[in-house]
Amino acid sequence: MALTVYGTPTCGTCKKALQWLDSRSITYEFVNTKENSPSAAAIAAWVDTLGNKAMRNTSGHSYRALGDDKQTWGDADWVNAFSQDAMLLKRPLFVKDGRAVLVGF
Repeated sequence: MALTVYGTPTCGTCKKALQWLDSRSITYEFVNTKENSPSAAAIAAWVDTLGNKAMRNTSGHSYRALGDDKQTWGDADWVNAFSQDAMLLKRPLFVKDGRAVLVGF
């Protein structure tokens, strides 16, 4: 059972999640999305599982910089946006055995 946590090392919520995992001796791999952006195929699979709305980091500058037409975007549009700017992804994202299981903490 491989657990991967996607996020950024400076994100307060990511830090809390990693501390929680560490305190319970849960093994995980941390992927810094600023340095290693997930592939569009992986993001598409996560959106299929969790939905694009749950995946959106609506508090970030990248989200606010998007035009008003983002309100009408479908999954394909969001997958494209997420894959071009990983800061649009809500953090942390938990993936177990390749399948997204939770976003946020």
